[in-house]
Order: sequence, then C-alpha cells, then structure tokens
Amino acid sequence: MTSLSPAHIFPAAINHLLAQEAWARAKLMPHAGKVAVLDGGVLAVRLKVSADGMVETAGADDLPTVTIRMQPSDLPLIMQNRERAFSYVKIEGDADFANTISQLSQSLRWEAEDDLSKVVGDIAATRIVAGAHKAVNTAKSLHQSVTENIAEYFLEENPLLIRPQAVTGFTAEVTKLRDDVARLAKRIEKLKGSKQ
Repeated sequence: MTSLSPAHIFPAAINHLLAQEAWARAKLMPHAGKVAVLDGGVLAVRLKVSADGMVETAGADDLPTVTIRMQPSDLPLIMQNRERAFSYVKIEGDADFANTISQLSQSLRWEAEDDLSKVVGDIAATRIVAGAHKAVNTAKSLHQSVTENIAEYFLEENPLLIRPQAVTGFTAEVTKLRDDVARLAKRIEKLKGSKQ
C-alpha cells in the first residue's frame, strides 16, 4: 500500500499535470538530475527532475540545486495570484532552474472537468465543476459581505476602529495646532523681550 504523505502526493500531482503537457516536460528535461526543495516552513518537499521531464521524490542525501522558501502566511496570496507567486518566496540556488519552475507554476493548470469526465461522464463533470465554481464564488461573496459588515460595525456602531481619513484629518489638525502654539510662544517671547 502506498503512503499518502506529501512526499508522495506532491510528485504524483505534478506528474499528472506534466503527463498532459509535452511542452512542460520538454522545459524540465534540460534540468534532469536537479533537485528542487520547496520549503513551506512547516513542510518541505524535495523533488528531483527525471530524464523524461517528470519529477520524483528526491532522497535526503540529494543536494538541492534550488531551494524555494515560502512563509505559510503567504500561501493564500500565492494561491490567489499564481502570476505573482514567486514575488512572495525567497530563492536560493540555480536561477535558471528556479525560472523554469516559476514558468511552469504559472502555466500548468489542472483541468478537473477532463479528469472527472473519465469517471462520471462529460455532462456530470461539467455540472460538478460549474457547481464547485459557484460554491467558491458564493463563499468569496459571503466572506466579503461578512468582512464589510464587521468593519462597518466596528467603525460606525461600536467604534473600536478609526477610518484612515479620520486619522489623517486628526494628524493634520494636531500639526496645525502645534504650529499655532509654536507661533504663539514666539509672540509671547517677543512681547516679553519688548517690555524689558
């Protein structure tokens, strides 16, 4: 029985995508034998490129060619904006290999509908994927609505938060008051000097 550890699941998922895209395997072939370590802080995945452009789990004694470090707190940002994913990570090692990984991470897409159609048929797969998209969009809309309502509550009804414009206005008024006090102090000093 195969273990369901991330060390086995991650290469299998990537290979599933690579198997459908010959151009992606061709981009990886020149990097055969190289090891990429994807370090998420809590979990690190070590992948080695094979001669056919697929990936396999790298051994613990295989030295990394490139290490890509990411903060767990940045993972939602990385998932939301794959085009800018590499702006959230720290890269150490082979820049050319890292660039290839970046290009593949932006371009490879899982076509869930194609995979589902093999199991449940084309029509059911289309409906399942459409339903999943609708559920995700509904969840996003609900999240935004709840966030806006909470913010409004803490800004208007139970003011624990302050709007940025109010802070800017208050700062401007404090600065003006400070300048007025400084001018008044100078006038008082000038008047004291003229009486002596």
